[in-house]
Amino acid sequence: MLKPVLYLNSNDGTGLLGFGEGLSIKLENHDQLKDFQNFFQDNEGKYIFGYLSYDLKNYFYPITSENFDGLMVPDAFFWIPKYVVKIEREQLTFVQGKKDIESLNFLSDFLEEESDRNHHENQLSFTARISKNEYLEKVKELKNHIQRGDIYEINFCQEFYAEQCDIPFELDTYFKLNTITKAPFSAFFKFENFSVFCGSPERFIQKKGNRLISQPIKGTSPRGNTIAQDEFNKQSLSNNPKERSENVMIVDLVRNDLAQVSKVNSVRVDELFGLYTFETVHQMISTVSCELNDNENLLSILKATFPMGSMTGAPKLRAMELIEKYESFKRGMFSGSIGYISPNGDADFNVVIRSLIYNAETKYASCSVGSAITIDSDPEQEYEECMIKVKRIMDSLNA
Repeated sequence: MLKPVLYLNSNDGTGLLGFGEGLSIKLENHDQLKDFQNFFQDNEGKYIFGYLSYDLKNYFYPITSENFDGLMVPDAFFWIPKYVVKIEREQLTFVQGKKDIESLNFLSDFLEEESDRNHHENQLSFTARISKNEYLEKVKELKNHIQRGDIYEINFCQEFYAEQCDIPFELDTYFKLNTITKAPFSAFFKFENFSVFCGSPERFIQKKGNRLISQPIKGTSPRGNTIAQDEFNKQSLSNNPKERSENVMIVDLVRNDLAQVSKVNSVRVDELFGLYTFETVHQMISTVSCELNDNENLLSILKATFPMGSMTGAPKLRAMELIEKYESFKRGMFSGSIGYISPNGDADFNVVIRSLIYNAETKYASCSVGSAITIDSDPEQEYEECMIKVKRIMDSLNA
C-alpha cells in the first residue's frame, strides 16, 4: 500500500482519496507552530490532507497533558498527496497527480477491497482503562463542579484499549467497520506506523469561500428494532430536555468561537436541534455559520475554534482543565480532526469519534468514547450510553 493514504468517505457515493508520498509537516512541539502555518501558505493551490490531534489545544491554551499516552501520535500531520482522486458515484477523477501504473495499481487494489464482502475476522481484546465504579465516581465529582458553577457542561471520555494486537488487513478492517456505521464523515487514514478507522457522523468546520460552518452534535438515541420503536426513539430525542439543553449550550459556545474570526453580526444559527438518522443512531445536530474576516488563515481559525465545543464543554478552558484532571488517558487523535484543504482554500474537517486508532509499531489499539455531563446527568445512564457506542465498534471489528 502506498503511504500515506487518506480516504474521506461521505457514504453517499462521493469522497476524496489522497495517497502517495509528498511534502509533509509533523507538529511535535510549540517551536514548530510558525513552520506549520508557513507550510499551508507555501503550498497554496494544492490539495493538503491531514489531521489535528486533540492535544493541539496545548498550543493555543495554557494547558499541558500529563495523562497516560498509549498511542503516541504527533500533535498534527499534514502532507501533499502525490495523487488525489475525486470520487463521484462510479466516476473517478484525478484532481492532483496523473494516472500512471503506480496510481492505477493502487486504485485497483483499493476498489477491490471496497467491493469485497468476505471480511477478515480480527481478534482484538479490549480493556477499559477505568472501572465502571471509577467512571461513576468521576461523573459525580464533575457534577459537583457543575453545582459549584465551575462549568455548565463537560464532555467526559474513557479509553478502551488492546495491547500486543495485530490488524493485518487494515483496509478490509475499515470497510468492515464502515458497513456498520455508514457515517457521513468517515475516514481511513494510514501514515507512518499509525492507522485510523473512523466512523464519524460529525463535522467540525467547513470553509467555503469566506463562509465558515460548524455542525456540533449533542444528543444521541439508538435506532429502534421496528419502525414504530425507531420513530419513538427519534421523537424522544427531539423532546428530551437534557439533550436540548446540552445542544444549546454547545451552540452558544460555537457562536462565541466563530465570533472571534467573523465579520460583525454575521454569526447565525442556521439550524437548531436538527434531527438526523444514521445507520446505528439518531443525532441532534445544529448548524452555526459566519462570514470570515478578511485575511483569516487556518491557524487563526483553529485558535478560535479548536478543539470543538462538542468534545470539550462550557466554558471551554475550564472544561479542558477538568478533562485533563479527571480523564485517565491522553486523547491524542481521538476528538481531534481529520480533513483536507483544497487548492482554492476551501476546507472540510470532521470530529474524530466512533473510531479505532492503531499504532502498528507498538501493537496498541485504542477506542475511546464519551458523553456530555450536565447537572441533569445520571451517571449510570451516561455509562450505558458510552457502552452502547463503544460496543458497536468493538463488535463490528471482531465480527
